[in-house]
Amino acid sequence: MSDELYDPGLQPERTELAWRRTGLSIAVGSVVAMRLLPAALGSGWWILPGIVGVIFSAVLWGWSRRRYERVSFATVTARDHTIVPDGALLLTLAVFVGLVGALGILVLVALPLT
Repeated sequence: MSDELYDPGLQPERTELAWRRTGLSIAVGSVVAMRLLPAALGSGWWILPGIVGVIFSAVLWGWSRRRYERVSFATVTARDHTIVPDGALLLTLAVFVGLVGALGILVLVALPLT
Protein backbone atom coordinates (compact mmCIF):
# COMPACT_ATOMS: atom_id res chain seq x y z
CA MET A 1 0.00 0.00 0.00
CA SER A 2 1.43 3.38 -0.90
CA ASP A 3 1.98 6.17 1.62
CA GLU A 4 -0.59 8.35 -0.16
CA LEU A 5 -3.40 5.91 0.65
CA TYR A 6 -2.25 5.07 4.16
CA ASP A 7 -3.14 7.45 7.00
CA PRO A 8 -1.31 6.20 10.08
CA GLY A 9 -3.13 8.63 12.37
CA LEU A 10 -6.62 7.17 12.04
CA GLN A 11 -6.20 3.78 13.67
CA PRO A 12 -4.43 5.08 16.81
CA GLU A 13 -7.08 7.81 17.09
CA ARG A 14 -9.92 5.26 16.92
CA THR A 15 -8.16 3.18 19.55
CA GLU A 16 -7.75 6.21 21.83
CA LEU A 17 -11.44 7.06 21.41
CA ALA A 18 -12.36 3.49 22.37
CA TRP A 19 -10.23 3.76 25.52
CA ARG A 20 -11.88 7.10 26.30
CA ARG A 21 -15.34 5.48 26.03
CA THR A 22 -14.16 2.67 28.31
CA GLY A 23 -12.97 5.16 30.91
CA LEU A 24 -16.22 7.10 30.65
CA SER A 25 -18.23 3.90 31.11
CA ILE A 26 -16.27 3.03 34.24
CA ALA A 27 -16.76 6.57 35.59
CA VAL A 28 -20.52 6.50 35.00
CA GLY A 29 -20.85 3.05 36.58
CA SER A 30 -18.80 4.21 39.55
CA VAL A 31 -20.94 7.31 40.09
CA VAL A 32 -24.08 5.15 39.95
CA ALA A 33 -22.46 2.77 42.46
CA MET A 34 -21.68 5.69 44.78
CA ARG A 35 -25.34 6.64 44.69
CA LEU A 36 -26.91 3.18 45.01
CA LEU A 37 -24.57 0.99 47.08
CA PRO A 38 -24.73 2.91 50.39
CA ALA A 39 -28.53 2.96 50.28
CA ALA A 40 -28.85 -0.68 49.21
CA LEU A 41 -26.26 -2.13 51.59
CA GLY A 42 -26.89 0.16 54.54
CA SER A 43 -23.45 1.64 55.14
CA GLY A 44 -21.75 4.80 54.01
CA TRP A 45 -18.51 2.87 53.50
CA TRP A 46 -19.94 1.45 50.27
CA ILE A 47 -19.18 4.78 48.61
CA LEU A 48 -15.49 3.76 48.52
CA PRO A 49 -15.73 1.33 45.56
CA GLY A 50 -17.31 4.11 43.52
CA ILE A 51 -14.56 6.55 44.47
CA VAL A 52 -11.91 4.00 43.52
CA GLY A 53 -13.68 3.48 40.18
CA VAL A 54 -13.77 7.20 39.41
CA ILE A 55 -10.06 7.53 40.24
CA PHE A 56 -9.28 4.47 38.11
CA SER A 57 -11.22 5.89 35.17
CA ALA A 58 -9.21 9.12 35.36
CA VAL A 59 -5.93 7.16 35.46
CA LEU A 60 -7.11 5.01 32.54
CA TRP A 61 -7.98 8.08 30.49
CA GLY A 62 -4.62 9.74 31.17
CA TRP A 63 -2.67 6.57 30.44
CA SER A 64 -4.52 5.94 27.18
CA ARG A 65 -4.02 9.57 26.12
CA ARG A 66 -0.24 9.35 26.66
CA ARG A 67 -0.20 6.05 24.78
CA TYR A 68 -2.05 7.63 21.85
CA GLU A 69 0.34 10.59 21.74
CA ARG A 70 3.37 8.28 21.74
CA VAL A 71 2.01 6.04 18.98
CA SER A 72 0.74 8.97 16.93
CA PHE A 73 4.09 10.74 17.12
CA ALA A 74 5.94 7.59 16.07
CA THR A 75 3.69 6.81 13.13
CA VAL A 76 2.91 10.30 11.83
CA THR A 77 5.95 12.42 12.66
CA ALA A 78 8.75 9.87 12.80
CA ARG A 79 7.15 7.72 10.04
CA ASP A 80 7.95 4.57 12.04
CA HIS A 81 5.15 2.10 11.25
CA THR A 82 6.70 -0.68 13.32
CA ILE A 83 5.82 0.66 16.79
CA VAL A 84 3.66 -1.69 18.81
CA PRO A 85 2.39 -0.60 22.24
CA ASP A 86 2.65 -3.06 25.11
CA GLY A 87 -0.36 -4.71 26.72
CA ALA A 88 0.02 -3.12 30.17
CA LEU A 89 -3.05 -0.92 29.76
CA LEU A 90 -5.23 -3.85 28.72
CA LEU A 91 -3.87 -6.03 31.55
CA THR A 92 -4.58 -3.29 34.10
CA LEU A 93 -8.15 -2.97 32.87
CA ALA A 94 -8.65 -6.74 32.96
CA VAL A 95 -7.35 -6.96 36.55
CA PHE A 96 -9.58 -4.07 37.64
CA VAL A 97 -12.69 -5.61 36.08
CA GLY A 98 -11.82 -9.00 37.60
CA LEU A 99 -11.46 -7.45 41.06
CA VAL A 100 -14.77 -5.60 40.71
CA GLY A 101 -16.45 -8.85 39.68
CA ALA A 102 -14.89 -10.71 42.64
CA LEU A 103 -16.11 -7.98 45.00
CA GLY A 104 -19.60 -8.31 43.55
CA ILE A 105 -19.60 -12.06 44.08
CA LEU A 106 -18.34 -11.65 47.65
CA VAL A 107 -21.10 -9.15 48.41
CA LEU A 108 -23.75 -11.49 47.03
CA VAL A 109 -22.44 -14.47 48.96
CA ALA A 110 -21.59 -12.73 52.25
CA LEU A 111 -24.60 -10.48 52.79
CA PRO A 112 -27.87 -12.02 53.91
CA LEU A 113 -30.88 -11.70 51.65
CA THR A 114 -33.62 -9.46 52.97
